[in-house]
Amino acid sequence: MVVMDDCYRIDDTSSIISPALIVFVDLVEQNIKQMISGARDVGRLRPHCKTHKMREVAEIGVRLGITKHKAATFAEAEMLVAAGAKDVFLAYNLVGPNIGRAVAFRQKYPDVTFSVTADHPRPIQQLSAAMSAAGETIEVLLDVDTGMHRTGATVGAQALELYGQLAAAQGLLPGGLHVYDGQNHQRSTDDRRAAVDACWVPVLEFRDQLRNQGWPVPRIVAGGTGSFPMYAEKEEPTLELSPGTIIFNDVGYRDAFPDLKFTPAALLLTRVISCPTPTRVTFDLGYKAVSGDQPEGRRLEFPDLPDAHQILQNEEHLCVETERAGDFQPGDELLAIPRHICPTTALHRQVVVVSGGRVTDRWDVVARDRQLTI
Repeated sequence: MVVMDDCYRIDDTSSIISPALIVFVDLVEQNIKQMISGARDVGRLRPHCKTHKMREVAEIGVRLGITKHKAATFAEAEMLVAAGAKDVFLAYNLVGPNIGRAVAFRQKYPDVTFSVTADHPRPIQQLSAAMSAAGETIEVLLDVDTGMHRTGATVGAQALELYGQLAAAQGLLPGGLHVYDGQNHQRSTDDRRAAVDACWVPVLEFRDQLRNQGWPVPRIVAGGTGSFPMYAEKEEPTLELSPGTIIFNDVGYRDAFPDLKFTPAALLLTRVISCPTPTRVTFDLGYKAVSGDQPEGRRLEFPDLPDAHQILQNEEHLCVETERAGDFQPGDELLAIPRHICPTTALHRQVVVVSGGRVTDRWDVVARDRQLTI
């Protein structure tokens, strides 16, 4: 396979059934090391595993000194524990059966520091009842809405009352604040820094209010991938940084945040299955293999075919128009970079691992499921 960049070389693709998600593990490790460097101290990091969902990727982070981790599902949390994580934050408000699962998680992994989020009095009361009945305790971070309006409580009287409820509830320990600002997509670093500060300053004032009430606020878990560099500049000792996508990176984050100099490390191997017209090539790369949450025609990018115009995508097919269509025959291969890697990863049961141009392993995407053992 000939590619524009040697870091994406695969010497022998004969064993790879396409479409396949290829993880270039050397680039993954490079991205994680760069993330650690950007944080200025590995102890400040609490990276999110939602992008990769793989034990082996989490193990790389653990080996490089990352001790705190973030997840969105119980399956991801269990996957992190299997990778050696001893401090797992499930940044998701618990309702329904997940309240009982939190008790089961505490009982199964008593040596793991485990925390969750909440933003409403009813689930707080239910979680308190379940934990106290089981003789367990769990840290709960108040989920703060900084303007995305997806989850969280706006800082103010209601948020103050909720944190007081956490502090008073049996079986619960106030664990601090979760401050995700996914609404901040400013391309300019100056504009993004100003937007981050507009979120951050009220949170610090609110934190001081909580402390004045005598309540502990041991940590503030803040930001995501886009705002990671801005939060990393801050000197607050309780701040924990939680980027996630940059471990694999993708076209979407590369284009939205050009200041984030991370390398796409998970690409899709696809093969030509038809050349139906002199200007059209059809690949085996339907939306069952790459996330369809982006607009049709913008779901991926071909580094070696930059003029490809994606005109039709179905479940198993992707048709492109290109002036180079005559260069292709059925069976020819290309690599594609997803625009949104996180949901793309979840479409694949297993990934092919490449290092130094060689296929070295295959890893299961274990946490794409909602349940492992709990």
